[in-house]
Amino acid sequence: MILLLIVMVVLLPLLDTNEKLADQRRKTARSRNDVCLEGCRISLVESIPEGLVYPKGSPSFMSTYDAWKLLIKSAQQKIEIGSFYWSLRREDVYNHSSAWQGEDIFKTLLETGTSGNVSIKIAQSMPTSANPSVDTEIFTKRNAADVRSVDFPRLFGGGVLHTKVWVIDRRHFYVGSANMDWRSLTQVKELGVLAVNCSCLATDIAKIFDVYWDMGVPNAQLPDQWPAAYSTKYNANNTLSVQFDDEYKVDTYLSSSPPPMSTRGRTHDVDAILDVIERAEKFIHISVMDYLPLTLYTPKTQFWPIIDDALRRAAIDRKISIRLLISLWAHSRSSEQRFLDSLQVISNSLPGVSIDIKRFIVPADDDQQKIPFARVNHNKYMVTDNTAYIGTSNWSGDYFIDTAGIGLVMSSYEGNRTIVNDLQDVFERDWNSDYAIRMDE
Repeated sequence: MILLLIVMVVLLPLLDTNEKLADQRRKTARSRNDVCLEGCRISLVESIPEGLVYPKGSPSFMSTYDAWKLLIKSAQQKIEIGSFYWSLRREDVYNHSSAWQGEDIFKTLLETGTSGNVSIKIAQSMPTSANPSVDTEIFTKRNAADVRSVDFPRLFGGGVLHTKVWVIDRRHFYVGSANMDWRSLTQVKELGVLAVNCSCLATDIAKIFDVYWDMGVPNAQLPDQWPAAYSTKYNANNTLSVQFDDEYKVDTYLSSSPPPMSTRGRTHDVDAILDVIERAEKFIHISVMDYLPLTLYTPKTQFWPIIDDALRRAAIDRKISIRLLISLWAHSRSSEQRFLDSLQVISNSLPGVSIDIKRFIVPADDDQQKIPFARVNHNKYMVTDNTAYIGTSNWSGDYFIDTAGIGLVMSSYEGNRTIVNDLQDVFERDWNSDYAIRMDE
């Protein structure tokens, strides 16, 4: 009896206080020191693989190919590209007719770079035998671009530059899941964001590119502290309010990984993901290629439950409805489904706990099956009732520890339609499509 009284008097108020503190954090308005009213235009862009067809009237957006072409043609002074690897031509990968879009991007960049009117800077991951990036060798030999390769194994002992970002004149940009690979335009499902006439954000994302560029010099060393020129004012606690399309304002910031490359003021990418999860009030919808609470590329596989734990807490503590749409393709790990099952099994364990999981399969005919590392949903985003997160990283530990990536976070609490609603529509389209299946079906 005495023990019961101790629990009631001491522990229950403590638990209640912790929940109140968490609730206070969710409701706390972010600081907004700056408002950007320069007339930014923003839209989702997608690559829909050949043969993947949605019903008439389904949400559709500009193609990645058209977005990249628009950016190249918009350039007046400089093009800066942060990339993993380059294989835009069919001879880089596999001789297939659908490579034409990538080859056109390669040709257009080559012509632009050799014209003498626009400078091109490319920061890429150090080429390997698996990803030799012959395309950028050609750019260098033709004096079409200045190319630097970041040696992540030397800097971190592992990892890659996994970012996919274009910055044009520090005024327009693309960030998303699409690699500089012809397959990313016609054979792999991709999603990103195109921002036009938006120097307030483009200047900030360019600071992340500058980090890659400076780490690409021979024998580069990570500084103990990044100079002030690389710092940002905008983060999870202090967003930039951007007016998009002259219609609505969105609280926006950019996150990055790995932590040693995140400069002063920059929110770490995984912390941005956790913050989006924490601020959700009704639902969390996630679409990523890989979801594993592990480090996959370390000498010894390690448990990394940071995101997984956050989702479980959101479902149990706050009764947030959670849906995960995870890719299933030839290179999916068998252990992935076991971890997904362990997450879904807690659904309905308590009243109001809802976690639903589907796998997305991109179909392939006999010809398409011959294309290596294709026919997959490569998306890397999360959308809640109030926020869109669009990233460049898969969701396993390595991508946030020693691999470079970017996240764009956009929150809207307005009643009118925003890009957050557009991303919600993309998720619903894919979730309800014939390509999304439950593994027990």
